[in-house]
Amino acid sequence: MTDPYSNSAVISTDDLRSTPLRNSSIRLRHTPSPSQSHRQSFTESLRGHPPSPRAQRQPSLSHAQLQELLNHPPTAGSADPRFSGRDWRAIGVGELVDPEDVRFVEFDTGVEDATNVLIESGAHVLLVRNNKEERAAHATYDYRDLTQYLLFATGQLFPDEEHFPIFQKLAKKAQQGHVIPLKDVKSLGSKEPFVTLSRAANLTQAIETFGGGTHRIVIVEEGTDNVIGILSQLRLVKFLWENGQCFPIIDELYPQNITDLGIGSQQLISINGDKPLKEALKLMNNEGLTSLAVVDNQTNVVGNISIVDVKLLTKSSSAPLLENTCIHFISVILSTRGMNDGKDSFPVFHVNPFSTLAHTVAKLVATKAHRMWVTDSPTPSAASTPTPTPISQPSVAHAPLHLASVPQSNPPFLPLSTAPSVSASALPGAHMAGHLSGVVSLTDILNLFARASGLHPTDPDERRRQRRRSSSSSMVRGSLDSARSSSISVDVGGSKR
Repeated sequence: MTDPYSNSAVISTDDLRSTPLRNSSIRLRHTPSPSQSHRQSFTESLRGHPPSPRAQRQPSLSHAQLQELLNHPPTAGSADPRFSGRDWRAIGVGELVDPEDVRFVEFDTGVEDATNVLIESGAHVLLVRNNKEERAAHATYDYRDLTQYLLFATGQLFPDEEHFPIFQKLAKKAQQGHVIPLKDVKSLGSKEPFVTLSRAANLTQAIETFGGGTHRIVIVEEGTDNVIGILSQLRLVKFLWENGQCFPIIDELYPQNITDLGIGSQQLISINGDKPLKEALKLMNNEGLTSLAVVDNQTNVVGNISIVDVKLLTKSSSAPLLENTCIHFISVILSTRGMNDGKDSFPVFHVNPFSTLAHTVAKLVATKAHRMWVTDSPTPSAASTPTPTPISQPSVAHAPLHLASVPQSNPPFLPLSTAPSVSASALPGAHMAGHLSGVVSLTDILNLFARASGLHPTDPDERRRQRRRSSSSSMVRGSLDSARSSSISVDVGGSKR
C-alpha cells in the first residue's frame, strides 16, 4: 500500500493547477469581455450539426440483452484471500481504504479551483485542511456543496436573516471579481457531519456508523489526525458483497427478498419529468438526497438525476438547463455519457418488491448507485407521458453565474433558446422500469447488516431530520409544501431513504 505520508498519496490543488482544466469556465466571479468568443453550451451542441455520435452508433446491448442484464446482474467475484478465515468483526477499516483516493484543498482555495479539482480528479469528495503542510482534514467539499453554491449563485436559494450578512459579503466579493474561498462557501450552507475513525477500528464500528445514515468516514492514522483514506458506504457494501462467504451472518441474508427483509421505503420523493431542473436540485438539496427519481404522469420511472450530475452545470453556458425540464436534462446526461464512455447508457436501474437482496446489492455495486428504485409493472401512460415544452427565449450571450447583490425572484442570467423537447417515452428503456413503489438505499442495507449482527445503529431517519433542520436553519428553502403539490410525488407509508 502507498505510504500515506508520501507526496503521491495525497493530491492538492497545486497538483492540478500545472495543466489546463477543461472546467475552468465555471467562472462564478467575473464577467468576460464581450470580445471573447462564446463557448457552446450542452443545449447549443444538441441543436446543431453534426448529430451526436450516439445516433450513428449501434447500441452496446440489444433490448433483450439489456433486459437480461437487469434481471440477472453479475454475481460476486472471488473472495480476497487476505480475509479468508478471519473474523470479519476484527478486520480493521484501514485495510479497506487507499491513501491515493485522498484529495486535499485548503480553506482559502477558491470555490472555482476546488470545483475543478473535484471534477478533474474524478473524486466524489475533497478534504479541506488549513494549509498545504497539514495532513489533517477539518471539513469536506463535495457535489452537495457545489449544488448548494450554484443554487445560491443563481438566485434559487436565499439565506435567512442570520446568514444574510455572509451572503452580502460573498455577493460583494463576486461583484469585485475576488476569489470566493471555501471557508466562506462552507459557512453559508448546511454542513454534512464530519466523521472520523482510526485505521485500527473494526468493521463493526463502520457498519454501525453507516447504518445510522452517515455517507462517508474519514480514516486517520492511529493516535493522530493524519488522514490515510476515505471509506464510503458503497465501498463497504462492495467489500461485503465480494467477500460474502467470509461473513456468514450477512451472507445468509442475500437469498431473501427485500419485502420479507422489510427494507425499501414506501415514503417516496420523486419529480415529474415536466418540471424544471432547478426544482429537482432544490428538492435534493433541501431533503438531503443523493439522487431523485424522475417519473411520468402515471408515476412510472423514466429516469434518474444524481447529485453528481450537477458537474454538467458548472459552465456558465449551461445555465439555461436549470430552466429546462428534468426529462431534457436526462437526455443531456445520457448523451454526455455516451460521448465520454463510447457506449450507450441506460437511464434507470431498478428492482421489484420480490427481488432478492443479492440481486439488489449486485445492481447497486455494478452501477455504483447509492439508491435503487423499487418498481411494479408499468402503468399505461402513452397519452399522458410528459412532453417538455421548450422555452421560447431569444438566443443571447449571457454572463456567467454569479451571486446577486440582493435576493431576486429570477435567476441572474438570460436563458438561451433550448433544444427540441424530449419525450419520456423516447428515452431508452422508458417502458422497462415500471411504476415507482419504493426505494432501497445503501443506508437501508448497512442498517440491516448492523441489526442482523447484533449492533445498534442510530435511526437513519433522525439523521435525515437533522439534515433538513440544518438546511432550513441556514437558508430560506422556499415553499416546499407548494412545490410538493405541483412537482413532487410523496407517498407516505414508511421512512425515506
